[in-house]
Amino acid sequence: MGKDVLRKRMQSSPFFVVGLSVAFVIVVSVIFLPFFTGYSPTANSLTSTFQKPDWLSHGLSGHILGTDELGRDIFTRLLYGGRYSLFIAAVVVLLQVFLGTSPGILAGYFGGILDTIVMRLCDIVLAIPNLILAIAIMAVVGVNMTNLIFVLTFAGWVDCCKVTRNNVLVIKNREFVHASVVLGASHGHIMFTQILPNVTTHIIILASQRFGFTILLEAALSFLNLGIQPPVPSWGNMIAGGRSFMTIYPWLVFAPGIALMLCVLAFNFLGDGLRDVLDPKRN
Repeated sequence: MGKDVLRKRMQSSPFFVVGLSVAFVIVVSVIFLPFFTGYSPTANSLTSTFQKPDWLSHGLSGHILGTDELGRDIFTRLLYGGRYSLFIAAVVVLLQVFLGTSPGILAGYFGGILDTIVMRLCDIVLAIPNLILAIAIMAVVGVNMTNLIFVLTFAGWVDCCKVTRNNVLVIKNREFVHASVVLGASHGHIMFTQILPNVTTHIIILASQRFGFTILLEAALSFLNLGIQPPVPSWGNMIAGGRSFMTIYPWLVFAPGIALMLCVLAFNFLGDGLRDVLDPKRN
């Protein structure tokens, strides 16, 4: 696909343009804006509890989105919570791609008993809802950042494995693969230099779609007190902490809730846009 064609497809896909724009703003904001707010995400200030949002009337030095029950600046906690969510999602998706792609390629290429074992294992994991599986594992292994990443990775590697395996089944029957076999190329050379580059498009699309879902699943676990633990901010535990005051101080819930919604929508749109841009069957 030429650069001009790729650029044209990007510009013509509203999902890609909107998703990339919003995702870019979110990523840049959570990385750089905390340096300018001047507040700690965890330090209490009991003289400043439940202050109403001042909506930038005092610039970044004010409480843009108000304060919570412990006087902590919600805007600052929102930014730091976004940092944790994006970091965890990035690590988890990379691990899911690595752990899912490897057995998927092997199962699709060699077939037989290996394919049967891998696919039955995938079926077992898919039979359990992701959230229920994550809750069960966290209840057993304990709650910390490492275990959270492990749980989210384990709950999502199957999709990548099945997509990779299904695409390998198609590509391994192409003429260029048969020619490599006749010429005596090794299995490793065929799998990783000829087949893998032809399935990366589908992997990239799936990874971008999994990103938003991973953020949502992490927020759900944090809401249930099985993810990031207070006082470290997370959009999930911020919603959980503010629900008791929702009718009186609604910004405690609305701020992290809207941020979570926008972030998940942005990456879902980006995933749909990448599918439109990279799909070779699209005219």
